[in-house]
Amino acid sequence: MMMPTSSVKVLDDAASVSAAIAPIRRRILKELIEPDSAAGLAVRLEMSRQKVNYHWRELEKNGFVELVEERQKRGFIERIVRPSAKAFVIDPALLGPIAAEGASIRDRFLSAYLVTVAARLIRDVAVLRERAARAGKKLLTQTLETEIRFESPEDFAAFTEEFEQEIERLIRKHGASKGVRGR
Repeated sequence: MMMPTSSVKVLDDAASVSAAIAPIRRRILKELIEPDSAAGLAVRLEMSRQKVNYHWRELEKNGFVELVEERQKRGFIERIVRPSAKAFVIDPALLGPIAAEGASIRDRFLSAYLVTVAARLIRDVAVLRERAARAGKKLLTQTLETEIRFESPEDFAAFTEEFEQEIERLIRKHGASKGVRGR
């Protein structure tokens, strides 16, 4: 399978989001597991080629699909496309003042706080990946995933306090406060 050029694409304008919300367009994107033409998709979706082509053009105009190749076929050019990303994420900032922001959620232990931070993280990493790709560089990241259980809320609170202190210590030791520019 030919992979999309991007694994995650951030939708940061209302036109892009509205272009993808239509059920037919979502079906088209879902069916594009392999690159295909409007005619090929029309057969699989049991729709007219014209109807598929109309929605396909809107997806292409808004950056959801990209051209893979053009083939000469019976007097016309058949265009083969694929999704431009494996996944699409809506930028929370697009919602403006109604978007959940971590600063408005005072209790960082609430799951709502985690969701808002995760949404910002997805957006920020996707944007940084795009910038790095345009610059011809790789984006260096670090991820830590673990599972931990606590016997009591007090144990959780103690762990959290110690964890935060250790992270702050590591930031002071290795961070920009040393006057070093870097990643």
